[in-house]
Amino acid sequence: MKIAVFPGSFDPITTGHVDLVKRSSPLFDKIVVAVGVNTQKKYLFPLETRLGWLEKVFANEPKVEVASFENLTAHYCQKIGARYLIRGLRNASDFDYEKTISQLNDIVGDGLETVFLISRPEFSHISSTIVREIIKGEGDASPFIPSEIDPKI
Repeated sequence: MKIAVFPGSFDPITTGHVDLVKRSSPLFDKIVVAVGVNTQKKYLFPLETRLGWLEKVFANEPKVEVASFENLTAHYCQKIGARYLIRGLRNASDFDYEKTISQLNDIVGDGLETVFLISRPEFSHISSTIVREIIKGEGDASPFIPSEIDPKI
């Protein structure tokens, strides 16, 4: 069984994230959308809220499971038998960062393979960081988040 993990904070999940999961679905038997928990990081939304959003968004995707994990992504993948990571690339800066991380994950994860998907142009400007800023500034985030999530988050 080909299992992939799509890790992230999903604080909040964006339409770009959803697009990546749907596009990668034909490549794998199971995709685990996994919220990484970093106790040193300050999140805008609680873990339970983010997990609930992911469950709602992917409710009709039979190959998708939702989970959370602590510590290293590579160790989580080993624990659940995943041999692949899914990562999206919006620009050259993403590539430089993700390339380094993927090489480290390959070593730490004993051959853990990272599959990169280039963001579609309509999603390449969207990031959770920007969406958080829109939300904090009381702007309308609805164009950037899945329709299953209340835009007044």
